[in-house]
Amino acid sequence: MLKRKSKKERQQLLLETIEENPFVTDEQLAAKFGVSVQTIRLDRMELSIPELRERIKDVAERNLENEVKSLPIDEVIGEIIDIELDKRAISIFDVKEEHVFQRNGIARGHHLFAQANSLCVAVIDDELALTVRANVVFIKSVRAGDRVVTKAIVRETNKEKNRTYVDVISTVNNEIVFKGEFEMYRTKGVGEKNENRN
Repeated sequence: MLKRKSKKERQQLLLETIEENPFVTDEQLAAKFGVSVQTIRLDRMELSIPELRERIKDVAERNLENEVKSLPIDEVIGEIIDIELDKRAISIFDVKEEHVFQRNGIARGHHLFAQANSLCVAVIDDELALTVRANVVFIKSVRAGDRVVTKAIVRETNKEKNRTYVDVISTVNNEIVFKGEFEMYRTKGVGEKNENRN
């Protein structure tokens, strides 16, 4: 059992932890420091650290203002928390009661697909990006209250065919729940816009 840290030490570590990972939940912090969720909330209030949703919004707004070209940010399913065009993107989606089947509480598959698909569209550095083909596998049930973290990684772009291939993995608590391979159409190949200026 770790020695309980003083309040001052804990708050310093709390600041560092949240700076490193703005998306850590109060529950995860409570487990890490061996204190109650209420204590973490009080620490955050004393340190003027906003709650998770506000932190996510802040990071998203800073990162995405001029980033996503292929669709309006409010059309993305889930919240994009990190993106590097034509390379990778991450979004999170909180599953609520309206996203699940009433009889068994399991999330409807089209929400997971929509999160993955819109992330693939968003990661493309082009005004127009369309899904040509998708090969997806639903691995594990997702329920109300789960947070789905989806990562899209651009595997390759074929300039001649105007195609970009994106691999997607969605996880809940680091367990894979959904995987997909998406073939995306784009109007230009990578870097073409720069070449055209010369």
